[in-house]
Amino acid sequence: MRIRIIDAFTDRPFGGNPAGVVVLATDSFPDEAWMQRVAAEMNQAETAFAHPRGGQDWALRWFTPLCEVNLCGHATLAMAHALAEDQLIGDRVAFGSRSGVLTAAVAADGAITLDFPVSPLTPAEPIGVADALGAPVLAAWETGPALGDLLVEVADEQTVRDLRPDLNLVAALSTRGVIVTASAADPSAGYDFVSRFFGPAVGVNEDPVTGSAYTALAPLWAGRLGRDELVGLQASARSGLVRTALRGDRVELAGRAVTVLDGTLHA
Repeated sequence: MRIRIIDAFTDRPFGGNPAGVVVLATDSFPDEAWMQRVAAEMNQAETAFAHPRGGQDWALRWFTPLCEVNLCGHATLAMAHALAEDQLIGDRVAFGSRSGVLTAAVAADGAITLDFPVSPLTPAEPIGVADALGAPVLAAWETGPALGDLLVEVADEQTVRDLRPDLNLVAALSTRGVIVTASAADPSAGYDFVSRFFGPAVGVNEDPVTGSAYTALAPLWAGRLGRDELVGLQASARSGLVRTALRGDRVELAGRAVTVLDGTLHA
């Protein structure tokens, strides 16, 4: 069985966020425990599995090294890239998932635009979060059930970049992960806001570029900045840019992907 690692939200190898990708030829998913073992073996933030459902329609699931998740942006982009690379789709694909129907449009130059549901935000009390992050928190919001994350705002871009969280304390919070954000120090640098994502509770200490987080970040910053189209920089060690466009209760996430490993799974 073919298996790939694809770097998403980047136009160069070893940038963005790597995802494991398994395109299945069957009309159903294999045993869930087997998919979880494959994801643990790949040891990427997420490994995506998809099988055809007819035409441009595919079923899609995502697994971290520890568990299945409801939504993953970078592995969806990676899967769309793989299907286009294999000429199994045209310029559009629809994925049936735990978070409903997600679509991806593939441009002639390889750019991919995902269409995801907006994650609703509810103000929250950030109890214990400042201690976990090692930095003061200005505001916090719970995200919707598709994410199950806590979104927190800190003072500025440098604070985001300098974070060295206590991952044991982050894992102890009642949340899948913590999204930390601030406005860009210099908007002329080519991005409007910055973020980082920590998810040790699901086996992802820090995710390099978290596509799903932008379903919460896009509406937050669109409201703050008064523009529906923005660019977010995930300030991880690998780094990555995500172009966002708010469209009512949907958000478009645009980026590129690069295949860096293509092999055969023998087990």
